[in-house]
Amino acid sequence: MAPSPASNPAYGALTNEGKSTNIVWHHSTVTRAARAHQRGHRSAILWFTGLSGSGKSTLANAVNSALFEQGLACYVLDGDNIRHGLCKDLGFSDADREENIRRIGEVAKLFLDAGVVVLTAFVSPFKADRDRVRALVPEGDFIEIHCAADLSVCEGRDTKGLYAKARSGEIKEFTGISSPYEEPETPELRVETGAQSLEACVAEVLAQLEARQVVPQSS
Repeated sequence: MAPSPASNPAYGALTNEGKSTNIVWHHSTVTRAARAHQRGHRSAILWFTGLSGSGKSTLANAVNSALFEQGLACYVLDGDNIRHGLCKDLGFSDADREENIRRIGEVAKLFLDAGVVVLTAFVSPFKADRDRVRALVPEGDFIEIHCAADLSVCEGRDTKGLYAKARSGEIKEFTGISSPYEEPETPELRVETGAQSLEACVAEVLAQLEARQVVPQSS
């Protein structure tokens, strides 16, 4: 008889606190460990967090490309892309931000079980929300990467024109201007995306993955 998900560390803390009843977790006949053995690398959640304009999406996609070129299974979950579908019903209130991250965390956990290195690029401004995602999976599978860039640098980039709209009051509850951003206190990796080149930032992330034995050592 298969162990219950709640007692199986491979699943993290699985509980059903929603409205669904009479449901049981269905265990796949192909395990995460089997996928890792076949592919030659572990799966992990790389959680890129930082202000808008800090370079989260750019860095996540660059790392994704580097992993793909090595033949690894990887995928990027981008904040804007997710809000086009899965989270298009959500706004930017504190409650909606919390629900946005909750949904992403659950999706990322499925990618983890599928044996994929999943890279998530979200502002995710609140520490409690990020910690809840971390608690969903076994220790070591959630790698928080703080894309650190001063507000002045992010605002200077302003590639989407969002800071200008926030300053003028056109956008309400904008992180860094009218809504807070809680910096990670002890992230697995802090990358100075506001000061370093993209190549240097990518190298730091890849070195972290190798050190944690998520991916094989590069030749």
